[in-house]
Amino acid sequence: MGKKKTAFVCSECGAEFARWQGQCSECKAWNTVTEFRVPSVKSPPRSSAMAGYAGMVDAKVQTLDEVNLESLPRFSTGFKEFDRVLGGGVVPGSAILIGGSPGAGKSTVLLQTMCLLAESMNTLYVTGEESLQQVAMRAHRLGLPTNKLKTLAETNVETICQLALQEKPSIMVIDSIQVMHMSDVQSAPGSVSQVRESAAYLTRFAKQNQVAIIMVGHVTKDGTLAGPKVLEHCIDCSILLEGSSDSRFRTLRGNKNRFGAVNELGVFAMTGQGLKEVSNPSAIFLNRGEEQTPGSLVMVIWEGTRPLLVEVQALVDYSQLANPRRVTVGLEQNRLAMLLAVLHRHGGLQVSDQDVFVNVVGGVKVSETSADLALITALVSSFKNFSLDRQLVVFGEVGLGGEIRPVPSGQERLREAAKHGFKRAIVPNANKPKELIEGMEVIGVNSLSEALDALF
Repeated sequence: MGKKKTAFVCSECGAEFARWQGQCSECKAWNTVTEFRVPSVKSPPRSSAMAGYAGMVDAKVQTLDEVNLESLPRFSTGFKEFDRVLGGGVVPGSAILIGGSPGAGKSTVLLQTMCLLAESMNTLYVTGEESLQQVAMRAHRLGLPTNKLKTLAETNVETICQLALQEKPSIMVIDSIQVMHMSDVQSAPGSVSQVRESAAYLTRFAKQNQVAIIMVGHVTKDGTLAGPKVLEHCIDCSILLEGSSDSRFRTLRGNKNRFGAVNELGVFAMTGQGLKEVSNPSAIFLNRGEEQTPGSLVMVIWEGTRPLLVEVQALVDYSQLANPRRVTVGLEQNRLAMLLAVLHRHGGLQVSDQDVFVNVVGGVKVSETSADLALITALVSSFKNFSLDRQLVVFGEVGLGGEIRPVPSGQERLREAAKHGFKRAIVPNANKPKELIEGMEVIGVNSLSEALDALF
């Protein structure tokens, strides 16, 4: 019997090393290199119809102009918001990873999707964390059709693929990848080696048999997907289901997609009948009070392939502390510190003795720079105790020199704001449309001082 090989792999980036070391030389993380035994490479089973698929005999070298550019066949999940994040629907043979914090609704939305798809195609729902009775109870509680969805309670990947080969499903759900294991990997389920080999085995099975596989993944306390980083590299699409426990809304965001745009956003509402898609997210994020208060303003951000109107709130108040607080919810804190410095240098407003609190309403996380001008406007409004027009929208990037830079898709942002009844907009001068938008006054500005003059 040959000696089993061992390898040392970093759980953060997936880099391999010949021996153990305290720090990963690739990602510079400490105490992330662990030892595991290298299993013998197994090829997943495949149907006779796909026996020659992706085989070495049928492989050939082609030039790019010889590649067939016909659109990839897709099928809908039954949810338009889910299809949007996937790039238009599920591609046969694709491997999809969906993560989220406990209680976010991963199993719920997948059970709803599979019950809907079972009406028109062969499906298989594999659960490793729950019993079949628990899955059936949830389906009955949500009022879902259960007479056609096939289920399986199993954690061995080889057994799952053998049974899937017999059932021949078009789409299969694995809930979750952290509890799956392979018999020849000598480590506990959830370890780096088990997650890595199980995901690779399932991905090869999906490609060879044209079965779309959706794997559920756990997340760590900081919101990133648990397990080795190589897990996100081997799959085709990575999705995160986000939402706080005190909010009924959930956002489905695409972090990686080989078949569509990344950073696409889908919005759902948690109800007693499961997750319901929200076709007009701007309407729910603009549920404002009757009385306009200082520091409140609507901005237009870009999520994936569509504009989104959200409200930003700022509160500037005198601080009793030696080091005033800077608190952000939904925005990057370092960005706020930079904008406060720009506001002092080029806007003549000093807030070094003030506490600053910023919040994006609705739990939306804003990462793009188009929120800069709106954030500064809300800060000045709160500091001066001056209420802004309820029918005003603002967007634009602010540079360190106080200049207002243009942002992508300015025309689409303005049209979305006009559709929701906004009558006035302050935008970068380069984003000012050449043709007038009916019912909207658009003011183009080149510098921060011009923007503040137009506002106040």
